Amino acid sequence: MKTLPRPTDAELGLLRVLWQRGPSTVRQIHDVVAKARPTGYTTVLKLLQIMTEKGLVRRDETDRTHIYEACSSEEQTQRQLVRDLLERAFGGSSTRLVMQALAAKRATPEELAEIRRLLDDRQEDRHGRD
Repeated sequence: MKTLPRPTDAELGLLRVLWQRGPSTVRQIHDVVAKARPTGYTTVLKLLQIMTEKGLVRRDETDRTHIYEACSSEEQTQRQLVRDLLERAFGGSSTRLVMQALAAKRATPEELAEIRRLLDDRQEDRHGRD
């Protein structure tokens, strides 16, 4: 899997819109972003142009109105960001990363149940390979 540049916070905001809406025009992306925080149309356009150059989004220029689409899925991007954080801040220790994540924000009972289920699945996968 090709490693893409790490998106800035502003770029992540635009990627979230694309992940939620799918391929979109600048106007459509701007309309969503502007509801949360006043942002100029040209600011969104410029960010998308930069993101295209970086390889974070691709632009379909077939029609007069260009359509932008994320190059990676939300899951792929999150995984890449976590891998980067894991190495830079936690020396590669997933245990330390998970402990800090759980200490930073209290997990709901539902989230804890999901974490337990994921751990059980991982454990079963390991035993199945032995």
